[in-house]
Amino acid sequence: MDLVAVDIGGTHARFALASGSGSSIALEEPVTLHTEDHASFQTAWEDFRDRMGGTLPRNVAIAIAGPVQGEVIRFTNNPWIIRPALVREKLDVDNYVLVNDFEAVAHAVAHAPEDEFLHLAGPEGPLPASGTLSVLGPGTGLGVAHLYRDGAGQTHVQATEGGHADFAPLDAIEDALLARLRKRHRRVSVERVVSGPGIVDIYATLAAMEGRALSEQDDITIWTAGMERTDSLAEAAIDRFCLSLGAVAGDTALVQGASGVVIAGGLGYRLRDHLPRSGFSERFRAKGRFESLMASLPVKLITHPQPGLFGAAAAFLQRHGDLS
Repeated sequence: MDLVAVDIGGTHARFALASGSGSSIALEEPVTLHTEDHASFQTAWEDFRDRMGGTLPRNVAIAIAGPVQGEVIRFTNNPWIIRPALVREKLDVDNYVLVNDFEAVAHAVAHAPEDEFLHLAGPEGPLPASGTLSVLGPGTGLGVAHLYRDGAGQTHVQATEGGHADFAPLDAIEDALLARLRKRHRRVSVERVVSGPGIVDIYATLAAMEGRALSEQDDITIWTAGMERTDSLAEAAIDRFCLSLGAVAGDTALVQGASGVVIAGGLGYRLRDHLPRSGFSERFRAKGRFESLMASLPVKLITHPQPGLFGAAAAFLQRHGDLS
């Protein structure tokens, strides 16, 4: 079956032609468009269609950064909207599937081969073949989902809005970070910290603790300086980010009763070399009386270059009976 896979986040909309049947999914080279360059999803779709020569398959799988219920779907971090009742008409397709973006990533986790996972913490070896896997990852926001494997080849994926759980400080630095964020937000969610833009407040908090005069810097500048090791304070902010990601991943595993955890997201992938040597695993395990339980959970990072697109295609094929 041929289809178009789409992954729409807060900053980018990615499109790819896909095909699949049985247990195999193939993606062609994706096309990435900036959401701010297009007035609507329909105009971005038309742009992609023109780039593909004016004709597209009549099946589409769309992963969306936000809840997918209701007559009007609004994105969490961009101004587009989608009306499901009009998808067939507006896009000129016969069949469509709409899934939450991290629901799509969880489908990718369910069907990606073992060599597309990088070990981060816990026991070595493959992810469990049965039980619940927590899937989360930072990008423009913080996506959270989970999947359940029954051990007999059947998989159920559940989208969540776990990125909007409350942020819980664990030390004095995070107390100061929360105090800073509370000046702007009555309720501070984990997404305010564990997401790409969250690095700005982490950086500013560390600067204030050292009494540094600080000019305004955007998140891209800080991430770049920290990754390239040209700014020691930016490096410290990234280390602090990894600690918070580990804590949130552990909390998510506890809440969902997970037997394993997978980190995903564009930013998670960029941190693939940094996470294993950071305090991520210590914070993941630091759950008091449940520390031994947390240490028994395998934690992996999915390295598939386009898990949102791959997972959207998998969700479509599973729903239409072409994938187990």
